[in-house]
Amino acid sequence: REKAEQAIWNRLQHLKALKARRLKARVPLHIGVLGCMAERLKEKILHKEKLVDIVAGPDAYRDLPRLLAVAESGQQAANVLLSLEETYADILPVQTSAGGATAFVSIMRGCDNMCSYCIVPFTRGRERSRPIASILQEVKMLSDQGVKEVTLLGQNVNSFRDMSEVQFQSAAPPVLSRGFSTVYRPKPGGLRFAHLLDQVSRIDPEMRIRFTSPHPKDFPDEVLQIIQERHNICKQLHLPAQSGSTRVLEAMRRGYTREAYLELVQHVRDCIPGTGSLWFGLTLTVIVSYCLFCVSVTGVSLSSDFIAGFCGETEEDHQQTVSLLREVRYNVGFLFAYSMREKTRAYHRLQDDVPADVKRRRLEELIAVFREEAARANGAVVGRSQVVLVEGPSKRSPSELCGRNDGNIKVIFPDVEIEDAEGKALVRAQPGDYVLVKVTSASSQTLKGVPLCCTTLSRSAAC
Repeated sequence: REKAEQAIWNRLQHLKALKARRLKARVPLHIGVLGCMAERLKEKILHKEKLVDIVAGPDAYRDLPRLLAVAESGQQAANVLLSLEETYADILPVQTSAGGATAFVSIMRGCDNMCSYCIVPFTRGRERSRPIASILQEVKMLSDQGVKEVTLLGQNVNSFRDMSEVQFQSAAPPVLSRGFSTVYRPKPGGLRFAHLLDQVSRIDPEMRIRFTSPHPKDFPDEVLQIIQERHNICKQLHLPAQSGSTRVLEAMRRGYTREAYLELVQHVRDCIPGTGSLWFGLTLTVIVSYCLFCVSVTGVSLSSDFIAGFCGETEEDHQQTVSLLREVRYNVGFLFAYSMREKTRAYHRLQDDVPADVKRRRLEELIAVFREEAARANGAVVGRSQVVLVEGPSKRSPSELCGRNDGNIKVIFPDVEIEDAEGKALVRAQPGDYVLVKVTSASSQTLKGVPLCCTTLSRSAAC
């Protein structure tokens, strides 16, 4: 996004003074820009004030030792070539945040959807997926390190297709969500996302599994069924709509209508419904009595992306997006004003004709409606209890802890002594613990509550 690139330019200016000081001290500082922006703006980055020494595209990380050696010799070094095969499957990352409760695992790279506003296919290349064996190895490593939540990452994560095993290369292509289409032909062969979810969720029953970012077209019933069945796959889905107007969706080349999207939302909610209330028994050490706490399971939590002011968007189109936000009532939203990107189909075929002030006004309206509806959605759990994965102290108060529930909503609660998962001692919850929290208040962004006891995912599933 344009805003992200501007942040990089600002950061480079801050580093400029540091580099100058290091040169005077004869301790040279080498600065590199890596990733999509490096691939897209190689010439501009290298030539702008000669500040950057190394430019490496998203498929050139293996070449970093050579690039660094070139920079050490006093020359600028660059490699922005895209690859059709590179997935970094055999390179497991080093976890620098020791003791962290959450981690991300990249399962695929690139995108084939070619939405007219999006530059990703041009900066990250075509879709290619890691072998499942490599992914399972990394998730197992994270489990052994004590990580309690893994998010599977990909630009179009649910179109995952592992072609590394010969016996699965002739498998039939998956069926798209009803009413959805693609700009490319169906791709036969390979192990699909449902198989990957099945295998990953079996590694550690106490590890939560999430995934992002998917495309709405790739939600076959097999995927929805396994999400519903497995207690450690979070009942939280990202369904990026981008617009509520069928006319704008067609200009965006999203491959679906407003009606098809809403039908998918209803189908998702039918397949992953709330299952009522789960009850936990808890022996209170101080009172020496047996109590019951109700854990609310409120169904699937939905998040989405929206673009305000896309090419040709009318006020009527905008109001259709407003009405979609109200009708679906998302728990989490990512909303942006449209910014034209070079290389995209929109850049070559469409006109960025919505004035900047109109984009800002429409974005502000979308944000206001989203927050209003999200506050209502989150308010539905007030008075109920949620299983929360503790991530650490709250940023606003050292006397409070912060974590997230199954729906990926932030939950804040006091850092006080509570019973451990066995009901045998009083403890303070630590990062990586699951805590049963009774929700006392809610906003569009956050839930607040009081901790009841420590628990486990398996125990909540058994109840």
